[in-house]
Amino acid sequence: MSKPPMDTSGLGYSYHLPSGGLLLRLKNSLSQFSDLFSEFNKYIAPAYYHDRCERSVHMRLYSMHKREFVMVFMSFFTCFGLAIIIGLTGPPITSTTEVSAQSILVNTTLSTSKTVLSTGPFAMKTPLMTTYKQQLWLIAKFFTDNNDDERYDKSFHVSVAIDGITEQHKPESILSVNSIRNRTRHLNCVRNDCEEFTVLHLGFLEYAHYVVTIRFYGLESFHKKYNIRAITFYFKTYSPEFTQIEIWFRFIFLLLSFIVICWYAHTLRKYPIYDWSIEQKWMSVLLPLLLLYDNPFFPMIFLMNSWFPGMLDAVFQATFLCALLMFWLCVYHGLRQNERRFLRFYLPKIIVVLPIWLCAIVLATWEKCNELRDPTYSHFVDTKNYNGFKMFFYVAGCMYILYLALLVLRAYTELRSMPFFDMRLKFLTLLMLFVLSISLSVTTCRFGFGILEDNFVASLNTTYRSSAQFMCFYGLLNFYLFTMAYVYSPNEHFAQADIHVTKDNPAFSMINDSDEEVVYGSEDESRRPLTVGTKNDYDSD
Repeated sequence: MSKPPMDTSGLGYSYHLPSGGLLLRLKNSLSQFSDLFSEFNKYIAPAYYHDRCERSVHMRLYSMHKREFVMVFMSFFTCFGLAIIIGLTGPPITSTTEVSAQSILVNTTLSTSKTVLSTGPFAMKTPLMTTYKQQLWLIAKFFTDNNDDERYDKSFHVSVAIDGITEQHKPESILSVNSIRNRTRHLNCVRNDCEEFTVLHLGFLEYAHYVVTIRFYGLESFHKKYNIRAITFYFKTYSPEFTQIEIWFRFIFLLLSFIVICWYAHTLRKYPIYDWSIEQKWMSVLLPLLLLYDNPFFPMIFLMNSWFPGMLDAVFQATFLCALLMFWLCVYHGLRQNERRFLRFYLPKIIVVLPIWLCAIVLATWEKCNELRDPTYSHFVDTKNYNGFKMFFYVAGCMYILYLALLVLRAYTELRSMPFFDMRLKFLTLLMLFVLSISLSVTTCRFGFGILEDNFVASLNTTYRSSAQFMCFYGLLNFYLFTMAYVYSPNEHFAQADIHVTKDNPAFSMINDSDEEVVYGSEDESRRPLTVGTKNDYDSD
């Protein structure tokens, strides 16, 4: 009987190569680290017995499914993207009229003088000014014959006389010769090209035409060395087309804000205020402030020849933005703490936010008030106070960021194991990060990395050639508040089921998805704070 042939390819040995290799080892290491971290998780994230929740109206957020969350965020991003597209296709923000110094001097006896470009005077009549042009900037730019590769900075003085032309075509002095002040400016040049500098700024337009007379002092030696061959003056105003778009979209946002306020108040009308959650209470404050941010008094700018409407608009914007900063601090802290007394809960946050609000108000009023007395005023003149103010702003901003980061970290550390609070934290944080990232990105692109750079207040930076900046900021903040108002509004389904007031507990919000029952504490216990001092407190219950 013949034996079957032996398979000598393996020589009686078998080899089993590892299927995962390095990836398998890495996975095992991560799983071990996860197990080790889970041992400390009960100390990092409290268990459910830490829940000492307040009674609150059942929000729509509690019962939203994943599809609803996706629809809410898709609606928000769609509306915001549509606003950006409208802004990108809109008209430019500013309109510019260019006047050369040679054309001003061509019909004067000074045209033959070799030093006239370094001294002047240059008398110019502005183009037709209307209220739709809002403000006026006069900007000057020098050109030299220098071809050396060097950068130089020359300080000099500028004096300006301004006359307004009345309806009877008579000049009326705005800045008379007797009150002329020599303002210091700097001429920063590279080769034959010099940077622009602002000569004057008018915050509102009272006359149809202005006559401006400019004189330079201290440029004679500069002219002899580098030869000023040309000077170009630019009259810059807001574009009337952009102003019309601004009026229409402010009105649209104002109307939408009013509708959302009425709808939100209607949904909460059945419940007493003390049963509202902290988000619902803050939305009842932010929505009226959003109405002021959209500014129902904005048309007064075009009906009154005064600085007051513009100042009022700046105050409304600063107040709303600081209230939004206050909202983030209060919510992240209020989710952990139910005893919200004024001295211990609200006062520290007011101390942090109030300096930022003061900085915003100063930005809106300081330069404008000085320009009313002298349109040639610039913060260059008040360098000491301006630098101190800038440092104060940076310190206040850093304090706020550190305080907010601390509250966010503690909220996630203490509440992340609770699905109910986890939903509130994730929704609030996701939208907040998006709003902050877009705002900081636009601000950085608009003004550079230094928010309080020298050109922030007085100079008109025209980086954006369309209405995108306006539509971005207004669309972002309006749609952000509308989205939160919808998510934090009461759930009508639970209202119809006669569940008027519920407790902030994850099991209740998911009652349709689980058979577990949650036993709530007493009414007195529900008013106790979330944070507990020692573990013995629970053993004594």
